[in-house]
Amino acid sequence: MAAVIPPRPKQLDSPVLPKIFKHVGKAQVWVYRRTGGRIGGKWRIGAGFRKPVPTLLLEHRGRKSGAAYTTPLLYITDGADTIIVASQGGLPKHPQWYHNVRTHPDTHIQIGRERRPVHATTADAEQRARLWPLLVEAYADFDT
Repeated sequence: MAAVIPPRPKQLDSPVLPKIFKHVGKAQVWVYRRTGGRIGGKWRIGAGFRKPVPTLLLEHRGRKSGAAYTTPLLYITDGADTIIVASQGGLPKHPQWYHNVRTHPDTHIQIGRERRPVHATTADAEQRARLWPLLVEAYADFDT
């Protein structure tokens, strides 16, 4: 028996959504850095309202421009690994930071006041199958 997948909410495809994420993200990075993540360190929107999700800052370099960017992202830990999702709020394409990190995988993340170097990799199918339920447990809206 095949699983019934509910229709994708139309508001997730709004061209306004990436613009909102960009402006809100810049404000969140500013506040996060100034408070060491005390403010901006938990995502409290959607499913995060009832169950806040930890947020980190991902530094990345533009693959074409070379410009430095910082993006706030939800994360979970899996042993020593820090797991993030390139979902761009449910849009059908990868966010720019994902393409940037694929090109420049040696970068930094900041969790709270701690900034540390990381080497980014993309999960393979087996890893995704194992990690996805953990991500949905942390933030149910990933399933949407």
